[in-house]
Amino acid sequence: MGKVAFVFSGQGAQYSGMGKSLYEHSAAAKNVFDTAESIRPGTKDQCFSGTLEEISITKNTQPCLFCVDLAAAEALREAGITPDMTAGFSLGEVAAVTFAGIFTTEEGFSLVTKRGEAMQAAAEQADSAMAAVLKLPNEKVEELCRMHQSVFPVNYNCPGQLVVAGLKTTLPDFLSDVAANGGRAVPLNVSGGFHSPFMESASARLHDVLETMDVKEPTVPVYANYTAEPYTKGTAKELLTQQVAHPVRWQQTVEKMIEAGVDTFVEVGAGKTLCGLIKKTSRAVKVYNVEDAETLSAAAQAIRAEGENA
Repeated sequence: MGKVAFVFSGQGAQYSGMGKSLYEHSAAAKNVFDTAESIRPGTKDQCFSGTLEEISITKNTQPCLFCVDLAAAEALREAGITPDMTAGFSLGEVAAVTFAGIFTTEEGFSLVTKRGEAMQAAAEQADSAMAAVLKLPNEKVEELCRMHQSVFPVNYNCPGQLVVAGLKTTLPDFLSDVAANGGRAVPLNVSGGFHSPFMESASARLHDVLETMDVKEPTVPVYANYTAEPYTKGTAKELLTQQVAHPVRWQQTVEKMIEAGVDTFVEVGAGKTLCGLIKKTSRAVKVYNVEDAETLSAAAQAIRAEGENA
C-alpha cells in the first residue's frame, strides 16, 4: 500500500445538517464541535440545523466547515487511520494545518473565524462572484481573463476545470466569450471573488492576526495552496496570508502528492467535491470521503483492509 493523504473540504461544500452524525458517534469529533461552541456560541446549531442560506454567508461558512473538516479528520484518527501528508482546499487549509499541529483546535478555530469575517468584509467591498470554467485548457481561460477587466483565474481544480473570480458587472461578457470558445461555465455557491485581488484587504487583516499567534511546526507534511509544495520551517504565517488573495493550485498539489507516493486520498469534511477533482486528475489513485458516521466506518474499514492486503 502507498501513502495516505487527508484532504480537507473547502467553501461551497456546505449543507444543512453537516457534522451532526459525526458529533453523535465520535468523541473526538464531539470535542472539536464543543471547543468551537465555547469560542463562538451558535456554531453547532448553524451546522446541524441552520438553513443553507445562513451557512452560505462567508462569516458563517468558514467556521462551520472548519469544524466539520477537523471533526471528520479527528474521528478518522480516533478510528486508527492516520495520514502521511495533508492538504486543504482554501479554508480547508486552516483545518489541515490545525490537524497537523501548527495550531491548537482553539487557535485554528479562532483564526478561521477571523478569516471568514475578513473575507466577508472584503467581498462586501466589491460586488464579485466566481464561476467554474469547464472544457477549456487553462491557457485559454487565462487568455480570456486577460481580455476582460477585473476577471482573474483563481482555482486550478483539475484538468479542464479552472475557476475564475470577477466583478458581477464584467463576468457576463467573459462567460459569453467562454461559450463562444466552446467552454461551459457553472456559477459557484460562494459570496465573493475569493483568491483574487478582491481579497487583498482580507489578506492584510489575516497577516495582522497571524502576527499575534504562536505557530508550531507541523507533525505531518502539509501542502500549501499558494505554492503546491509542503510547508517548510517558518513559512506558515506567510503561506496562510498569501493564499487568501492568490490562486489555489489544487491540481498541482494533488499531482505533487501522488509524486510523493500517495495512492489513497481521503476527503474529510462536507461533501465529495475534492474526490471528484482528484479522480479527474488521476484515475490511478483511490478516493474516499468522510463526512458522517457511515462514511467514517466505510473509509476506515477499506483503508485498514488495504493495509492488511499490502
